[in-house]
Amino acid sequence: MEQTSIAAPVAQSERITILDSLRGFAILGILLMNIGAFGLSGDTFALHESGINYKTWYFINWVPDGTQRALFSMLFGAGIILFMRNIEKKVEGVRQADYFFRRQLWLMFFSLVDVFLLLWNGDILLDYALYGMLLFTFRNLPPKKLLIAAGVCLLLMLARENRDLYKDKQTIARGEAVSALDTTTVKLTPKQQEQLGAMTDFKEKSNIDKRAKRIAKNARILSSGSYEEVYEMRTDRYLNQMVHYLFFEAWDVLLFMLLGMAFFKMGILTGEAPAKVYWWMLVIGLGLGLFISYLQMKDAITYQYNNFEYTKQVPLSYYQLHRALRSVGLFALLMLLYKSGVFKWLFALMRPVGQMAFTNYLMQSLICGIIFNSYGLGLYGKLQRIEIYYVVGAIWIFQIIFCNIWFRFYRFGPFEWAWRSLTYWKRMPLKKG
Repeated sequence: MEQTSIAAPVAQSERITILDSLRGFAILGILLMNIGAFGLSGDTFALHESGINYKTWYFINWVPDGTQRALFSMLFGAGIILFMRNIEKKVEGVRQADYFFRRQLWLMFFSLVDVFLLLWNGDILLDYALYGMLLFTFRNLPPKKLLIAAGVCLLLMLARENRDLYKDKQTIARGEAVSALDTTTVKLTPKQQEQLGAMTDFKEKSNIDKRAKRIAKNARILSSGSYEEVYEMRTDRYLNQMVHYLFFEAWDVLLFMLLGMAFFKMGILTGEAPAKVYWWMLVIGLGLGLFISYLQMKDAITYQYNNFEYTKQVPLSYYQLHRALRSVGLFALLMLLYKSGVFKWLFALMRPVGQMAFTNYLMQSLICGIIFNSYGLGLYGKLQRIEIYYVVGAIWIFQIIFCNIWFRFYRFGPFEWAWRSLTYWKRMPLKKG
């Protein structure tokens, strides 16, 4: 088979348009979730906020928190199957794997661009590059086995989440037992001193006011420091959390990629399933997910966001459970809107945004870096919570307009074109006609 036909772009008639539209919603939703880390000093400290700022914090954390990355991961999982189906029609044997792994390795390269050039320490591209490679061997599994694998990932996530809670509870319990001793009559052993120190350190780190002071120092660097200081802080944050994300958050990404692969094969992701399937997903997902999310937020508010007190009192941690439920529920809501036919115009508007999702993701890093970091406008920590969502709205409008105009003249988004050209090691035709 000639290389030109292997690398030929997928015809518009062969694209599954709903996947592009869903990808568009997801990529804009990711900005909604990331904007706090881009520009809000002390994003988690809503204790001192009131009015519209507090309500905004509450809504974001109650409903969409964590769901947009989940939806994007589902679509990436489906994308693995689509990419391989296209390749398998054109080449045989080891060359199929060659193209796939080359694609993933170039995605890894672009993740480094996002972190070390655009200075976004919340990059997720490396996760997709690595875990996509792991899922290569899962692509031909039937939906049932993919769902079982996704379920195992969810159980492992819940186990890890509650293992961490249990370890923190043990730290507190042992430290409090030591602090209850009368040190005027009892000399603490080295182990007891270590236990007391561990609890004290955990308590200090949980103090919201002291955490706010540390964040204020970081805000000064990001809003008015030199480029070198911003570079060091953003990249250090990424490197410090990279091991945690790669090894402990792996089940998060794998869960939703596997779910996306299963849903794609079942026709759920493409809108082929009956409406009642989506209604059940909506009712169970959002109904149960929002209820559990409310209970967890109620506890956090009761203990005033102090992790020390929260850890002492709550019996179980179930964030990953209600996040998974809310993610499935919001996906089902989008599918019901799509199947209703009333919002055809909206899904058509979002389709080019999804076709250029890779470019839009990197564009968000670039734009937000210019707006919030010191080498640009330096607005980090200077806007109220509600005001950063005005920035989100402005970027959304710009990206929707830009993408819809771009695809009148071009076949791919700029970075989609570069990624595809590098994958096939051949310069792709960019302009239409």
